[in-house]
Amino acid sequence: MRTYINLRNTVLTIMIAASLVGCQTKAGTGALIGGAGGALVGGLIGSYSHQRAGEGALIGGAVGAIGGALVGNAMDENDKKEREASYTSKYDQNYDQYGNKKR
Repeated sequence: MRTYINLRNTVLTIMIAASLVGCQTKAGTGALIGGAGGALVGGLIGSYSHQRAGEGALIGGAVGAIGGALVGNAMDENDKKEREASYTSKYDQNYDQYGNKKR
């Protein structure tokens, strides 16, 4: 039981720190938060099922980090497409096909 409390406190501390720090991209932030959340859930499941909280936390953290990075990367790609579409539409309204400003 003591191991569970120590693991829980450690993972909660890491999750809070990761949410405060953040990353430059959503993929990085997703990997941090997903990894911390996965470690928490994996540790809980591991400690209740076979008394292997460390192994569960390790596996859960890895799976959570991969999942968070994939979701964050998809969000980054979506943001990139929206920025490009916004730029293109504004450019097309003000300039002709040769790059000359419309009158």
